[in-house]
Amino acid sequence: MATETFEFQVEARQLLQMVIHSIYSNKDVFLRELISNASDALDKVRLEALRDQDLGADVSDLHIEIEADRETRTLIVRDNGIGMSYDEVIQLIGTIANSGTAKFVKELKGAKDEATAEGLIGQFGVGFYSSFMVADEVELLTRRAGESEGTRWTSSGEGTYTLERVEEAPQGTTVTLRLRPADTEDQLHDYTAPWKIREIVKRYSDFITWPIRMAAPTPPPAAEGEAEEADAAPREPETLNSMKALWARSRDEVTDDEYHELYKHISHDWNDPLETIRLQAEGTFEYQALLFVPAHAPHDLFSQGYQRGIQLYVKRVFVMDDCEALMPPYLRFVKGVVDAQDLSLNVSREILQQDRQIQLMRRRLAKKVLSTVKEMMTGSPERYATLWGEFGRVLKEGLLSDDDNRETILAVSSFASTHAPEAPTTLKQYVERMKEGQEHIFYLTGESRQVIENSPHMEAFRAKGVEVLLLTDPVDEVWVEAVTGFEGKELRSVAKGEVPLGAEEEQEKGEEREQRRQEYAELLSWMGGQLGEDVKEVRLSARLTVSPSCLVSDTHDATPALENLYRAMGQEIPHSKRILELNADHPLVSGLNKAHGERADEPALAETAELLYGMALLAEGGQLADPSRFIKLVAERAERAL
Repeated sequence: MATETFEFQVEARQLLQMVIHSIYSNKDVFLRELISNASDALDKVRLEALRDQDLGADVSDLHIEIEADRETRTLIVRDNGIGMSYDEVIQLIGTIANSGTAKFVKELKGAKDEATAEGLIGQFGVGFYSSFMVADEVELLTRRAGESEGTRWTSSGEGTYTLERVEEAPQGTTVTLRLRPADTEDQLHDYTAPWKIREIVKRYSDFITWPIRMAAPTPPPAAEGEAEEADAAPREPETLNSMKALWARSRDEVTDDEYHELYKHISHDWNDPLETIRLQAEGTFEYQALLFVPAHAPHDLFSQGYQRGIQLYVKRVFVMDDCEALMPPYLRFVKGVVDAQDLSLNVSREILQQDRQIQLMRRRLAKKVLSTVKEMMTGSPERYATLWGEFGRVLKEGLLSDDDNRETILAVSSFASTHAPEAPTTLKQYVERMKEGQEHIFYLTGESRQVIENSPHMEAFRAKGVEVLLLTDPVDEVWVEAVTGFEGKELRSVAKGEVPLGAEEEQEKGEEREQRRQEYAELLSWMGGQLGEDVKEVRLSARLTVSPSCLVSDTHDATPALENLYRAMGQEIPHSKRILELNADHPLVSGLNKAHGERADEPALAETAELLYGMALLAEGGQLADPSRFIKLVAERAERAL
């Protein structure tokens, strides 16, 4: 049959050169592209055979075959799928010479980085041409199922390609790559090496539905007298892929051991997962997800370079390892696989971040994970306790970043509490235990449970038996400022603002408190002047029962811990002066008030005021501006007392 030669357009030549030399950072993807095309062809022939009983297609052993010959430097990828007619070869393989090429080249030249360039390749459907990264010449032999005539397409990726009608061709498509000469310094890219082919198939195409077989390599010449026996020995092809796309099989067909094996494969974790989550979405945008919650937090979960564990597949073909667009940062510990049906194989991270369908998928995956955590709370409290102990700190980050799921995250969160030292409590349980007339959910943040429990701010609440949440994670300092309340109950720090007493108690103590204010008015005013550089106000306290003094923040001011947290992140915020509260029932405070009223030695009074401020600062774990002076004052007072 006659061979026709066609010239690529100018833009097509430019495009080929860009594909060959500058687009793909990882040359291994050429084999992924060819296997994916072959898999699609096998899907189509099976469907066509079901629709058309007279198609005459052989579907008895649908498969993909890879054959490599190191001596001739050829690599063959063969399938017995639907194949292509002569016209389809021109339309599909010749797409590169269509009118859209000019637009593609223009956008490709404007791409800012390799990831964006790869995404454009996926959009324009020219991944087949990645073969020219590794081959000097590519030959495609194909015959459409049900037809008698085949087509051969050949190109060296330069200025021309040829088309030829052939009488003899097997059903399906055979792509033959005449590889470039071997580079002795680049053994990692020897695509005739069986180990390299296995590695690529395992990474990118392990879950392809159809068997991917590699023909056994030709054995070396047999020694004299052994030729007949060697020739007679059968050489079975090796199946390279597992074909176990567990997410595409029904739950009844998959065992827990298979789930655990997949989890360990993608997470590199020795332990079984704590929870397995399946999700299948149908409609305009179809995808399947198989997610895992680990049983233990990785050591680098909070490090800047932590890699998220969601792998992205497109029609069972591996595309991306750590796809950040699929899961919000506060669920970064979730491992798993998402297999989408309508994405490009070469979609870039930038395109994913802007894609509306991906954003919808991300939201649904997050909701599914959170709903599973909620189910664990009631259905499996022990496993929920393990999850929260390992990942509660990172989950609470969602209270800052995910407005849509904030209520759900609050509902599945647990916190240490003064109610039960041995077990955390949920906000729902806290609300159910609230005292009659209590209107707020009280909390206190600090470095540890011990520091918080010993804080002077807790004294009145301990005395009245009012439950307080003990928040010790750094993120707690931030999210409590963003969350207004839970089920109509406001969250209130016991170290900020006035202590909100119940209405009945407020009425009973109103006259007594007013009398105390008048009694201490001069002292409070004087101390405010003495400590004006450090505090914004000095007032009597309703929260102290044992300690002489404490420092509190105004209701809407940032706490010192929050200020330090922002500064550690490189964000400077204005310093807020605190309020010094005094316990009028403490002998040191009442004695100071009496001495001040009697106009005692003012330097001694000033030192006492300084001591009260320093003690309050130390009691909450703060740092003194001049520790040596404070120690000197304490030593002098102790000496006078002896």
